[in-house]
Formats: sequence, C-alpha cells, structure tokens
Amino acid sequence: MNPGYAPKRIAILKPSALGDIVHALPVLSALRDRWPQAHIAWVVNRGFAGLLDGHPDLNEIIPFDRAAFRGGPLAGVRYAVGFLQSVRAKRFDLVVDLQGLARTGLMAALAGAAVRVGFAQAREGSRWAYTHRVEVPDAETIHAVDRYRRVVQFLGADVAPQRWIVPVNAGEVEAVQALLAPYPRPWVAVAAGAKWRTKRWPPEHFAEVLNRMKAKRGGTAVLVGAAEDEAISNAIAERFTGATLDLTGRTSLPRLAAVLKTCDVMLANDTGPLHLAAALGTPCVAPYTCTRIAKHGPYGNFATAAATLVPCAGSYLRQCPNGWKCFTELTPDRLFPALETALRRFQV
Repeated sequence: MNPGYAPKRIAILKPSALGDIVHALPVLSALRDRWPQAHIAWVVNRGFAGLLDGHPDLNEIIPFDRAAFRGGPLAGVRYAVGFLQSVRAKRFDLVVDLQGLARTGLMAALAGAAVRVGFAQAREGSRWAYTHRVEVPDAETIHAVDRYRRVVQFLGADVAPQRWIVPVNAGEVEAVQALLAPYPRPWVAVAAGAKWRTKRWPPEHFAEVLNRMKAKRGGTAVLVGAAEDEAISNAIAERFTGATLDLTGRTSLPRLAAVLKTCDVMLANDTGPLHLAAALGTPCVAPYTCTRIAKHGPYGNFATAAATLVPCAGSYLRQCPNGWKCFTELTPDRLFPALETALRRFQV
C-alpha cells in the first residue's frame, strides 16, 4: 500500500460472531492511529452492536439486520438492496473486509470504495471483491488476532496489544458490583455453552472444578451465556455446592462486559464470552477440545488453557465421529491447576 494513501472514510466489515468481533477490535484502534482524522464505521450484526457502542476510536456503527431475511426471500432481497444502497451512499474510500464470506464480499464490492482490502484466502468467492488481497500463508498456525494484524500491517498501521479497547459502561459496572457484593469472592464467571457440541466440555466437569475451588477458597460461580445455554447452567448449579448467581440469558452485551470485567476469573469453553473476558484483562481458564489454543485460545492467557491430548484434538469438527474421547481425556484433574494459577492473581 502506498505510504501516502490517506482515506477519509473507512468501513470495517466484521458482522459476527462475538469472539471474532472481539479479536478484530485491535484493527479499529490501529486504523485510528494510522489515520486519526478519518471517519471510521463498523458494519456489524444488530445483535452485537452493543459491544461497540461508545468505542472511542469509532465514529459510526452500521447495524446489519440478519433477522430481516427470516421474512421470506422477497423481504430479504428488499432489505439487502436498501442496506447496500445506504452503505454506498456513505461514500467510503476504503473498505476492510475481515469476515471474508459471500455477504461481506458483496457489501465490499457494492460499497463503491476505490480500495477494498481482504484476505487472499477469503471464502465463498469473496476474495474477488477486493482490489487488494492480503496473503497470510501461515493462517492455519497463527492466532486469529495475529491474522487480522497482517491486514493492518499491509495498510501501514501497527497493532499494539495495549490498544485493545473494549467499551465498558461505568453505570453497568456499578450495577454489577452492587449485584455481586453479597456473594463470597472469588467471583468466577462461568460460560459452559457453545454453539458447537464438540466445544462443550461437560457441565459435570465444570462443576467438579468449581467444587474443588470452593473446598480450597470458597467463592461464587457467576453463570453467563445465551438463553439456549440455560439447561447447561442449570446442570452446573445443581452439582456445585457453593454460592451461585445465574445470569444465563439475562444480560445485554454491555451488561455481560461489565460482569466479565468485574469478576475475578473467567472459566469457559472456546466461545465469545471467553474472548471478551480475555480482551477485558480478566484471567481466563479454558478447556480446548475440537479447536486449537494456538489459533483460538484466549489471547494473552494461553498458559491457563488446557487442550485435550487425543489424536483428533483440534480437528474443528462440529460433530464427533470418535465417541467424545476428548471429554473423557480432558479431565477436571487437568484443568483445575490452571484455575489455581489464575486465582493466584486474585486478592480479596
């Protein structure tokens, strides 16, 4: 990229999912450092817009409503046409597609920007929408955060870990502190759900780890997650003998960020809340079964993540053909030392 290139209006395309958006946050701050006077917008699924609200490096949030497509093909087409027209009317100079799928490739192509940057390995044909394609030959071995770093380096920017900003509402933090105050510390946030069944370490394992913590330190399990995770959280609460605060399905994204910022440790599967906690600086403990720590571990917390040792570890399969051996092999015995390590940073 020409060092003298100076776009006035920039659009970041990263609609989903929660963990992926968190991983991309340093890109926003790097672009702001590179072009401090530019107008920077972020196209994001409406359900995740609250995560970006109030970010000091962002000028505009452009919510994309995927729910509009549930009204049938005609309604979906009408919404898509109107959305793309509204994005084009914003006259962006530079579009950075970090999602690399058909829908974001279409957004990039029709946004009207002269410069469109994305990954050379982008899927579903989206790579053909870009004027500049960033090669990442080691994409299968480096972390997602570092893969995004290659894009901003291509643009002449730098990604510094200290510029990993997550907006946290002070009023939400105050409310969470008041909510947690009656409960014994340490406060351990627990997110045992995950969209992929192969990521879901058994709830009885989570409960066993928490019971060992309770026997040594006491503490409270603060259960979080989406509404569909309620059954998993209930299974943990039934087995955990200590204090429990169940917030599963009861938090907005700003409230979830405040909970994870306030808690002393995060114990979770490889899912969005884990990566949000890591970005907030909360010590993280995580079991890894079908995904790999090197690629998708809690950034900055690799030492307190434990991976299964079965031959099919890190396969990224959403269905298990091998009898869930990883859940048997990765026992609470192997993860509890990681929780002890994380709790050493905790002081009442």
